[in-house]
Amino acid sequence: MKKKTIILSAGLLLSLLIAAWLIPDRGPVAQSARPVSLPRPILKRHVLQACEVENPHLREFLSEYEREIRELIHSSETPGAAVAIVKDTAVIFLKGFGLRAAGSTDSVNSETVFRLASVSKCFAPVLTGMLVEDHVLAWNDKIIQYVPDFELKSREQTEKLNLKHILSHTVGLPYHTYTNLVEEGEDLHSMLLKLRDVNMINKVGTVYSYQNVAYSLISEVIHSATGKTYEQLMTERVFQPLHMDHASISYDSISKNHNVALPHKHTRSGMIPTPIHSTYYNVAPAGGINASVSDMAQWIRALLGHRSDIIPNSVLDEVFTPVVKAPYKNRNFRKWMHPTGSFYALGWRVLNFKEKTVFYHGGYVNGYRSELAIDRAENLGVCVLTNVAGPLADNAVPIFYKCYQKYQDQIRAWDEAHMPALAATSIPTTPGSL
Repeated sequence: MKKKTIILSAGLLLSLLIAAWLIPDRGPVAQSARPVSLPRPILKRHVLQACEVENPHLREFLSEYEREIRELIHSSETPGAAVAIVKDTAVIFLKGFGLRAAGSTDSVNSETVFRLASVSKCFAPVLTGMLVEDHVLAWNDKIIQYVPDFELKSREQTEKLNLKHILSHTVGLPYHTYTNLVEEGEDLHSMLLKLRDVNMINKVGTVYSYQNVAYSLISEVIHSATGKTYEQLMTERVFQPLHMDHASISYDSISKNHNVALPHKHTRSGMIPTPIHSTYYNVAPAGGINASVSDMAQWIRALLGHRSDIIPNSVLDEVFTPVVKAPYKNRNFRKWMHPTGSFYALGWRVLNFKEKTVFYHGGYVNGYRSELAIDRAENLGVCVLTNVAGPLADNAVPIFYKCYQKYQDQIRAWDEAHMPALAATSIPTTPGSL
């Protein structure tokens, strides 16, 4: 009887030891050491931090670029900015600079929300591509299949207009048709109805001509095809799965946010904060997204192909394929390197340089500036958000590539020597052509 009791006690002790080993430590030390690795339900919200960079040459590049950014902020008197850089699978730089509003003590951090303006255009084709993968839409579907009351002045051209045409700015309308009405706050449906009265400058699908109203037709198509609004579906399919926890598509959302960078204007007495306007939320796909730079870091990771569980690489390949020649005369890029060719893909500019292709978009609205650039071959992306227009936003991306070019051979060599598997993950690309 005594021997049986000893055996049971030993078994109980062994069970307790196994249970203790299997149950993770929920104590404060374990949680603070690696917060991002914990299952999502345990966290109140997703927290993104820049990882520690091992490559010494990559660290040198980041240090130099940060110095350049700080000098630009100082020389241009930019109130606030935020920068995210992603290399390979990791967020390697994530930082806010300056103030959310000039004259305040509220600092910009990685979770401070800015308006993205026309960088919003980069999201619409990706969501559309996801619906194409789901066989809900097809790239060559005609617009009138989903929006039967839509008309261009030419019935023949109306019947030819498809999804790719509106997302590549090849609708055939004059440059910026009815953007003036966007700024006056007119609703999208009434602006779209007015397009039937506009003389077309080219046949559908032939010439690049930048649009805001016509581009936003995609929201009507998506609503018709899915029964959900553009805002609902973008939130469900993109923002939430990618942990873009501060991203939204409405004036109401940014107005109620307590960590938001206010827009500014230049005056003789310095930078003055101005109110956030409701304009361009009426053309959400063209200019209505709000986001923090930590959100944009997650977005860049997905654009580089590292969230294929959410956004398949086949979608990215389609989105980044050049569609039409699109002249681009940004003199700031010429300070780094003169483009050898420029195109527009689906929601993206494609800039070809001698040995590099950069996928780029910029945006301006209501005093906010946003800059986003992706180098798929180098597995590298950068986003810069500012709360005033000026030299910082103008130069941030060209300076980024100019700095990186100084170190890229050393960065590659170090990666090949120390992390050969990682060095082999870059996506081979060739300059876009037609």
